[in-house]
Parts: sequence; C-alpha cells; structure tokens
Amino acid sequence: MKSKMKFNSLVPELIVSSIDKSISFYKSLGFKIEYERKENKFAFISLEGSQIMIQEKRDKEEWKTADIEYPFGRGINFQIEVKDIEKILNDLKKISWPLKVPLKINSYKTDKSIIRCKEFLIQDPDGYLLRFSQTL
Repeated sequence: MKSKMKFNSLVPELIVSSIDKSISFYKSLGFKIEYERKENKFAFISLEGSQIMIQEKRDKEEWKTADIEYPFGRGINFQIEVKDIEKILNDLKKISWPLKVPLKINSYKTDKSIIRCKEFLIQDPDGYLLRFSQTL
C-alpha cells in the first residue's frame, strides 16, 4: 500500500529518552502523530509542514556515534516555521515550559533582502534546541 503522505527531503530523527514523554510534549505544542511503530518506540510527527521522527534510545543503536547524554543534539537547533507563534507561546505557558531565549524580533540578511521574524528558543525534554519562528 502506497502512502499518501508527502515526506520532506530532509527529516531529522531524534533519539529521545522516553517516547511517551516526548510525544506528550510535542502534542501539547500542536504536533500531530502521522504514524507510530509502538513496538519500536518510534513516532513520525509534524506541525505545519515541519516533520520530525522520534525514537526512544536503545542500548544498541546502529547509527550512534558517541554516548548519548543530556542535553541531546548539542550543536544543532531546529527552526520550526509557524503561522501563529503566540499560540505556541500560550501552549508552552499551559504546561509551564521555560523559554531558553524569550520572544524577540530578529533580522537576517540574505543575498538581496532582509528577513524579519519573531522567534524564541526552547529545549525539548531531552535538551534538543527548538527555534520557533514566524516571518513578518
């Protein structure tokens, strides 16, 4: 059976300490589960076109390059473009989730223009850095 879902060309897969805790966190921000493989403790989640795979850490991980310890994902942040950044902020307030960097307006120069956006940073339950952004 062929899937009707469109997969992005690049979809990060994050190793997490608890699939249940991560699913609960991401769902509270509006992510939806596209599909799960419960027996593998794996989920494919999405939000407004952003896609992430999450899988619970196992003892034998074939693509593990070093010990995985908190905070996971050092040296990377995931920018997630959303239509309504205030909704995400309100969702975070409901679960009392701290902001790593508060909401602010940033400007980024491209070749021929300046992109302005509202954005803030948080860390997910495993320390992955998430930058939610809304283009102005």
